[in-house]
Amino acid sequence: MSRKLLVTGGAGFIGSNFVHYWMQQHANDSVVVLDALTYAGNQANLAIVAGNPNFSFVHGDINDTALVERLLQERGLDTIVHFAAESHVDRSITGPDAFIDTNVLGTHSLLKAARKVWLAGEGIPHRFHHVSTDEVYGSLGPDDPAFREDNQYQPNSPYSASKAASDHLVRAYHHTYGLNVTTSNCSNNYGPYHYPEKLIPLAITSLLTGGEIPIYGDGKNIRDWLYVEDHARGIEAVLLKGVPGEVYNIGGENEWDNLALIRELCTRLDAAFDANPGLAEQFPLAPGPRGETSLDRIRFVQDRAGHDRRYAIDSSRITQELGFSPKVQFEEGVAKTIEWFLGNVEWWSK
Repeated sequence: MSRKLLVTGGAGFIGSNFVHYWMQQHANDSVVVLDALTYAGNQANLAIVAGNPNFSFVHGDINDTALVERLLQERGLDTIVHFAAESHVDRSITGPDAFIDTNVLGTHSLLKAARKVWLAGEGIPHRFHHVSTDEVYGSLGPDDPAFREDNQYQPNSPYSASKAASDHLVRAYHHTYGLNVTTSNCSNNYGPYHYPEKLIPLAITSLLTGGEIPIYGDGKNIRDWLYVEDHARGIEAVLLKGVPGEVYNIGGENEWDNLALIRELCTRLDAAFDANPGLAEQFPLAPGPRGETSLDRIRFVQDRAGHDRRYAIDSSRITQELGFSPKVQFEEGVAKTIEWFLGNVEWWSK
């Protein structure tokens, strides 16, 4: 059975990678991307699917409920995959209003439209999938077990609080109105098309352009890293086999503290320059051409407010119930990521 998907935030990092993956794996499905193209959204992220007759792009805001209703009705869409979100914790600390507008009010706008169109009369088969984050669960101690789906919510930043609120709204629309919803909470993603404000792409692009790598505090904050295509595969498993009303954690089973992660990136980037002398000419400000190592560019900076110490995802439920587990090991994923950034300078230099 073919599906007709509305992918919100599909011009962003994770959303665009999901669109690439889904259209490759489900060639008979149609995909409509709705994206406001704010600073981290880039229509160029979708260039490789732009010519597909089953793909279309709509420049618009998820808070425009009437627009969402029209898209659902006129195009016969039966699935929403909701990525659209403000997601950078630092930005949520300095400007939380945008996070409430997009993450809370925007999610509610989508839910209202879906309820109106999909539950009218006898209703139509549908699925509303909400993409959330492990940050809603708060922070773990060094020896605490990884987050499970039944962990208490303890968000510590305006970003994670806004995502927690949206999670609760999605749950409420299922239990109150009968909307068929699922939610996934993922760990930190990395891979191609990653906007260079986040740690991994920031480190790579800073090194290539002569900059430094800022490390918060002592660098011992721990994150679980998930290659972005594996995240797309996890969402696919939830859409195809997940139970409406349920939550599934999607993790990479790959914990690194920030300092160790950056040291690994530095070592790998230096090795890439050693293996390819042409990179020195292409990136003359990088450490190697200047007689340095990438490790020399690490700088410790003041820790950010409310910085969670550790996140880790227990993915046993989605593995046992839906058969999903990550395919891409970190060594392969980080090599692919570095290779992509080396080969797509025009994309990130803008």
